[in-house]
Amino acid sequence: MPTSVRPPDHARPQTGQATGQTRSVDLLPNGHPQPPAHKLHLWQTSRMAINFGGKPDTNKLIYGDNLEILRGNLIPSQSVDLVYLDPPFNSNRSYNILFKDKSGEESPAQIEAFDDTWNWSHETEALYLELLEGDHPLAIKDALEAMRRLLGENDVLAYLTMMTARLIELHRVLKSTGSLYLHCDPTASHYLKIVLDAIFGPEAFLSEIIWKRTSAHNRVRRFGPVHDVILHYAKGSSPTWNPQYVPYDQDYIDRDYRRIEETTGRRYRISDMTANRPGSRHEWKGMPPPGNRFWAYSLESMERLEAEGKIVYSTRGYPQVKRYLDEMPGQLVQDVWTDIAPINNRAAEKLGYPTQKPLALLERIIATSSNEGDVVLDPFCGCGTTIDAAQRLGRRWIGIDITTLAIDLIDARLRHTFTESIQKNYEILGIPRDVDGAQALFKRSPFEFERWCVMLVSGQPNDKQVADKGVDGVVRIPIDQKGASHRVLVSVKGGATNPGHVRDLLGTVESQKAAMGVFISMKKPTKAMQDAANHSGLYTFPPNGEKFPRIQLITVEELLEGKRPRLPVTPMLPYFQAKRREEGNPQETLFD
Repeated sequence: MPTSVRPPDHARPQTGQATGQTRSVDLLPNGHPQPPAHKLHLWQTSRMAINFGGKPDTNKLIYGDNLEILRGNLIPSQSVDLVYLDPPFNSNRSYNILFKDKSGEESPAQIEAFDDTWNWSHETEALYLELLEGDHPLAIKDALEAMRRLLGENDVLAYLTMMTARLIELHRVLKSTGSLYLHCDPTASHYLKIVLDAIFGPEAFLSEIIWKRTSAHNRVRRFGPVHDVILHYAKGSSPTWNPQYVPYDQDYIDRDYRRIEETTGRRYRISDMTANRPGSRHEWKGMPPPGNRFWAYSLESMERLEAEGKIVYSTRGYPQVKRYLDEMPGQLVQDVWTDIAPINNRAAEKLGYPTQKPLALLERIIATSSNEGDVVLDPFCGCGTTIDAAQRLGRRWIGIDITTLAIDLIDARLRHTFTESIQKNYEILGIPRDVDGAQALFKRSPFEFERWCVMLVSGQPNDKQVADKGVDGVVRIPIDQKGASHRVLVSVKGGATNPGHVRDLLGTVESQKAAMGVFISMKKPTKAMQDAANHSGLYTFPPNGEKFPRIQLITVEELLEGKRPRLPVTPMLPYFQAKRREEGNPQETLFD
C-alpha cells in the first residue's frame, strides 16, 4: 500500500516568532498549529462542540466546513470504517431544497441549499500552494501540478484542489480495513481517479461502479448521460468485504435451473465435480478424475453429498452435484448497477432535497464494506440518506454538512421517524446549544444565523439574503383540514435592535396581509420595543375565535430554553415528510 499521508497526531514544540523562545503549540491532526482562541471556528469554540473521543459510541451530526472539521480534533486518525461522499460535481448550477406550499406541493420559493460552482480564487490558490508545500507524498504534488498544466487555473482545477485537501484527510481518518466510495459523474470521475490514485495508491483502486440513475436523456450529437460513477478504494490490503447478491433473472432460472425434482418440486441444476486447478486425484467408486483434471471436492465432502442425495451420475458414470435454486444466494453484485431506481416525485422516501440518492444504493455500499457497529462517515451528508442506511443497518455514523438547513432537516426527520426518543442516540455539534454558540454562529455567518432562528420556530427561511423588508422567514399555521393556512412572518436580529424594527415588522405584516409577526432577537427587547409590540393589535384565529398578540417578541436565549411563540396550533412542517417507519418492522427504512 502507498505511504500513509497521515500526519503526526501529537503536539510538538515550535519556536515563537515574536520572542524567539520555544513554546508548546497544539497541532491539528494534519500538523497545522491550532489557531488562537479568537480565531477558532464555531464548532471549536462553543461548549456544544464535544470532542469525538468524549462520546465514542454516540452518532454525530456536525455543522461546518468538512475540511475544517476533518483538520480539527473531532475525528481521530484511523477511527472510521467506511467513508461515502457525494460531493458537488462542479456542474455550474445551484441546488435548491424543495419546500411545500399550502397545498402540499413544491413551493416556487425554494431555498438554495448550495451552489456547486467552484471558482479559482485567492483561497483556492492558497490551498493549492499549501498542498504542494505540505508534508504530503510526492505523487499528490505531481498530480496537482500535472492537472494545473493540463487544465489551467480554472473552476475544474479549483474543484480538484478542494477535493484533494478533503480526500487527504478522509484517508487519514480511515482504518486500515476501511474503504472509501466517491460518488461522482462522468465529467469529473477521470480527474478524481487520478487524485485518489495519488492519495491511496493505484493498487488501492478496487472498482469503478456504474449506477444507472435515469432511463433516458436526449442530447444532440451525443449519447444520453444516464449513469453516475462510484469510485471504490481501500485503505489497506484487507478491507472489510461482505459479498452482496441480487435475485437471478427469470431467463437464467428457466435456462440453468430447468430440472425439477419430482418428489419435492425443487428446481436444480447439475454441475461438474472436477476442476482444472491442482486438487485431489483420489478415486471415487473406483474412478479417478478424467484426463488432467482434479476433483473439486475432498473425499469427505463427496461422501457427505452422496449421503444427502445430491450426487447424480452421467451416462459415462462420472459424478455430478445437484445445486438447488433455493439454496443459492443469488447472483453476485457486479460493478454495473441497473437494479436500483433513482428518487422520483412519487417515491415514498422523497425529502425534497437536491441530489438525493435512494436508500437502496447506500444500503448496498454500507452492507458490503462495513459490519454492524462500524463507523460510517459522510462528509457531504445533505438530507441524510447515508445516515438513514447506517442507522437501519446497525452502524454508527457521522454526518457533516456546511448548511444548518441540512442538519436541521436530518434532525427533524430522525425525530419524525423514531419520535423524540431517537435523540439520545446522537449529538449535534456546531449548531448552537447556548447563547455563546448562537453569537458565534451570528459572527461567522449572519445568514445561517437567520436561517437557524427561523427553523427553531418551525418556519421556512428566505431563499436568499436580500432586502427582505425585515422578514427572514415564514411560519404557516393551518386554519382548516383542507390545507389552507395563515402566514406568520419572522424577523431575526442578531445585532442591535430598536422599536423601529418592531414597527417595521408590523407594517410588513399589514402590507402582506399576514396573520402575525414574530420578532427574534439576540438581545433582550427594551421596554419601548415591548410597548410597540403591545400596541400592534390582536389576531383572531378563524376556527375558534381565540385571540393572539399580533406581534410577539422572543429572544434566542428563550428559544434555546424551549420557549416558543404563542401560536393557535402547531405550525405546519415546512419540509416534505416521508413515510414514518413503523416500530418493529425491520424492512422499513428510516425515511420511508
